[in-house]
Amino acid sequence: MELRQLRYFVRVVEAGSIGRAAMSIGMVTSALSQQISRLEGELSTRLLQRSASGVVPTDAGLAFFRQAQLALRHADDAVQAAQQARLAGHVSVGLPSTTAAILGAPFLQAMNERYPDIRLHLVEALSGHLSDMLNGRLLDLAIVFHTESARRWSVMPLLDEPLFLCAHRDMPGLPSGVTSGATSGATSGGASGGASGGTTQLAAIAHLPLVLPSGRHGLRALVNNAFQQLGQTPRVVAEVDGLSLLMDVVQLGNAATIQPSSATARIAPGQLHMARIEDAHLFRPNLLASLSDDELSPAALAARLVLADVSRTLAREGKWAVVTLHES
Repeated sequence: MELRQLRYFVRVVEAGSIGRAAMSIGMVTSALSQQISRLEGELSTRLLQRSASGVVPTDAGLAFFRQAQLALRHADDAVQAAQQARLAGHVSVGLPSTTAAILGAPFLQAMNERYPDIRLHLVEALSGHLSDMLNGRLLDLAIVFHTESARRWSVMPLLDEPLFLCAHRDMPGLPSGVTSGATSGATSGGASGGASGGTTQLAAIAHLPLVLPSGRHGLRALVNNAFQQLGQTPRVVAEVDGLSLLMDVVQLGNAATIQPSSATARIAPGQLHMARIEDAHLFRPNLLASLSDDELSPAALAARLVLADVSRTLAREGKWAVVTLHES
């Protein structure tokens, strides 16, 4: 006797018809009927009373049906226990500071709900440092912005997010479009926090003093390349490799910054003016990189799926402003 025979029998009793049961499980009616007859032969007793309108269990069939349900529940519990035991362990995940601002807490919460036996180690660092740690096998997976230094990585594109000019509302030299619009609430692109300042173009803000991360940061390379395409050089007056400190410097009002939409999650309403930079080529890709699949533990594979799911859910719900959402 096999578990599948028990499942077939239970389904037939629940459906009240061999034909309906066969259709629900994708079998040919005659094949399912043969399986039931074989089961009755093994038990040497009639389990079903057949009629033109369907089937009903005999007394023996009803007793067998109840025990079969119990046996199947035990079997399913055994499978679940094995899966939960398999998905215990330790997973190291790297997040850039800007991405961590919007993704870190929701990801941790989702993992605690779905896989409470998996212990997470979250690392917040510059994207370049995360790449080094991934290559050094110090991380299982990380959000990165480019893959030039990849060594046998598995890479999944998640989303492309727009960039915003963030500045103190009284900073001199801001283009008129930056200071127009509402003074509080969410941006039109769906990013939360700060204050909406409409939109702008990179050329219109090229004269502004900027505080940006250093060259080791993926965002800095992205901004430098965008200015280079305009034939200009960004006017960087300070380099700060920490998001909180960088925003504190911007709050002083002497320099602005350029940040992705995820970074705005840590800007309090009304704290800064933000304007979405609408240059078509200026966006930051978010890539979910991990060690190759054959190097990842089952726990790490589960964490990778949850991280992708949470990222896309935040984008669909308008909590993370994106230019493109990669669904696959």
